[in-house]
Amino acid sequence: MEMERRQNNKGDSIDMSGMGEETTVDWRGKPSNPNKHGGMRAAAFVLGLQAFEIMAIAAVGNNLITYLISEMHFSLSKSANIVTNFVGTVFLLALLGGYLSDSYLGSFWTMLIFGFIELSGFILLSVQAHLPQLKPPQCNMLTNGENCIEAKGLKALIFFVALYLVALGSGCVKPNMIAHGADQFKQDNPKQSKRLSTYFNSAYFAFSMGELIALTVLVWVQTHSGMDIGFGVSAAAMAFGLISLVSGTLYYRNKPPQGSILTPIAQVFVAAILKRKQVCPSSNVALSSESGNPLHPEKFRFLDKACIQIQDGANAKESPWRLCTATQVNQVKILISVVPIFACTIVFNTILAQLQTFSVQQGSAMDTQLTKSFHIPPASLQSIPYILLIIVVPLYDTFFVPFARKITGHESGISPLNRIGFGLFFATFSMVAAAIMEKKRRDSAVILDKTLSIFWITPQFIIFGLSEMFTAVGLIEFFYKQSLKGMQAFLTALTYCSYSFGFYLSSLLVSLVNKITSSSSNGGWLHDNDLNKDRLDLFYWLLAALSFLNFLNYLFWSRWYSNSSSSSSRPHQGTNVEDYSHYRFTSEKNIGADGNIP
Repeated sequence: MEMERRQNNKGDSIDMSGMGEETTVDWRGKPSNPNKHGGMRAAAFVLGLQAFEIMAIAAVGNNLITYLISEMHFSLSKSANIVTNFVGTVFLLALLGGYLSDSYLGSFWTMLIFGFIELSGFILLSVQAHLPQLKPPQCNMLTNGENCIEAKGLKALIFFVALYLVALGSGCVKPNMIAHGADQFKQDNPKQSKRLSTYFNSAYFAFSMGELIALTVLVWVQTHSGMDIGFGVSAAAMAFGLISLVSGTLYYRNKPPQGSILTPIAQVFVAAILKRKQVCPSSNVALSSESGNPLHPEKFRFLDKACIQIQDGANAKESPWRLCTATQVNQVKILISVVPIFACTIVFNTILAQLQTFSVQQGSAMDTQLTKSFHIPPASLQSIPYILLIIVVPLYDTFFVPFARKITGHESGISPLNRIGFGLFFATFSMVAAAIMEKKRRDSAVILDKTLSIFWITPQFIIFGLSEMFTAVGLIEFFYKQSLKGMQAFLTALTYCSYSFGFYLSSLLVSLVNKITSSSSNGGWLHDNDLNKDRLDLFYWLLAALSFLNFLNYLFWSRWYSNSSSSSSRPHQGTNVEDYSHYRFTSEKNIGADGNIP
């Protein structure tokens, strides 16, 4: 990277490297044309893939526990853990997808390659579910569970290979759908920046539509036509999604991969450690990034030592593992700063895991009859919040955002951090509603020998749906808008990684709760396959308490992040330094004892 040397008003020697606006190219690798490429037209094709992809995998994931119990003959707790581990793996692999996209493949090719891997997994699942020789002998787990043979050996192997092909494909596709769609808008253009906010809401609308169709039509097909047909329909939906992606090839603005995104991060830590004995530059030096926003001088100042250029008269050029640019340091500081925000959403996604596992089993133990001839599939309960959100999300973007924008001046109406906070607060009440309804259902079944209607547990789904609209979209917008050029897909992947940790935490909690409570009840709160014997209501109360504590924790960290960012954006007294793209501090052997550069 070419470097030039300038002097600030004090005469300090500063090394800088200019860096122009991030370039985008068309499908042939030529510079993109703003009149032909990008915008909502291009993003619409990506939204098509998002709707079809979530339709395909939601139909599998949300009804998978029923298939595991009825067809593969796994126990309730083991089935719940398989589902949560599967979903957790999907979202954990989003990090791989983000890394490959930003570093080597680009968003489009990452989605295309791993989209076909996901499609192959759906096809293998359909074949496995269709052939009797690849499944255990038929057996009713509810009435004769002790005599049912659990899937093992080759049968289990084929199932898990198919399942984790889907996980690999979906995990790598997910962060790139959001990032590639958002890449169609230029953040430095005020008009397109507002449209970017609309795109994030549109992405959640597409997500809701896909979920709704999956949880109604596709789950109905699985229930009445068999899981083999259901998995086949998921494969068809994924194929339509890939067609939608390819159809927009001529209109996309593509960000070229930047090379390994992890190497510059590692270089900052190595350089800071190697220069740990150097005196850190004084805080009255303005630190600027390529976006024009200041670095965070009061946070993680140890890392600033990576920018100190040691001159011993030899005038030798230092290795990039010993001398880093300000932009590199800024990227690392931002990544560290967002970790607490990311961590506060893990418990939120642990609650989501319950709605896809135990809440489905709640519905199975209730009266699902809607009419004399129609019964509601329990997994379709999860469609209730999405029916509501299909109405609420357009209203939110059309009316609330412009209204709030006039009050707050924020392009998204309310800031992403505030949006996340609202969602985390509402999530607690989802578990409160779930605990109250489960207690009522259990008492009615055990004491009164009465089966409640399945609609009694709809409040927990509705409340969490509204909560997710705030938290999920807010988190994606928060991560994407961090000023880290060339790392948007990886940062978006961090959002999905939160889902992963949430589902893994759910599996851990189930195991811990069973182990801790096994001495006071028959095998633990969640030990039996019969919810009338388990104490699911107490488990829900535990999650409600954890959720509220998590919300309080979030208030602390969001205030810390906001205060740190606002303090870094205020110029230090007596500072009048140009807004440089990159800089390097110059450290002579006679550096002042107070840390100031002579």
